[in-house]
Amino acid sequence: MGSIYLIRHGQASFGADDYDVLSPLGVLQAQIAGRHLADLDLRFDRCLSGDLSRQQDTARHALAQINAAGLPIPELETDASFNEFDAFAILEALLPGLLPEEPEALAIMSDAACNPAEFQRIFERIIDRWLSGSWDTPGLETWMGFVERVQAGLNRILELAKSQQNIVVFTSAGTITALIHSLTRIAPTDAFKLGWQIVNTSLSQLKFHGNEATLASFNSHVHLQLLKTPSLITYR
Repeated sequence: MGSIYLIRHGQASFGADDYDVLSPLGVLQAQIAGRHLADLDLRFDRCLSGDLSRQQDTARHALAQINAAGLPIPELETDASFNEFDAFAILEALLPGLLPEEPEALAIMSDAACNPAEFQRIFERIIDRWLSGSWDTPGLETWMGFVERVQAGLNRILELAKSQQNIVVFTSAGTITALIHSLTRIAPTDAFKLGWQIVNTSLSQLKFHGNEATLASFNSHVHLQLLKTPSLITYR
């Protein structure tokens, strides 16, 4: 059987004008993940990422560490199917409908860095509405559309994959959540309960045979835990 390693990007710039930029900690996390992959002596046959900056930069920093260890690395390929869902578009579309129940929501979401717990609570409420399909908005990618996009990316990998290949995909938490839902058939809300726990630069592994893939491990971040520095373990 072959393996597909799904690696979440490093910490992005939460609360900044441009979220899609690795923070200095995110760069360090990516470098640590790369050294961990090199220590495991993993030889990758293909390397892919979405086209978001935080995904591609995580890939570059991690792969540089693998290369520095003397291991071969394939050229990084881009597939936008592995992009994260557009959280800002979802917030813009669905937040107004939540204001009658949550009149402070706009202020909370506008200053997320000052109250991350309340931001997360409101964000989860909005995502629940998105998952339900009852609040679909013209022009906004639906939950099912997102799942189909991500699954199509996985299908393309499987169509080209050969037995016993190792493939790595640098992606995002929502993308991994969609794949968990698609592969295990658990409810979307339950998949997101797992998805909120996905650590920056954690590894989840799929095993595949032909066109069939199975979840083999989820959210491993031992490369961060072994350093015994809690500040390395982040979720945004």
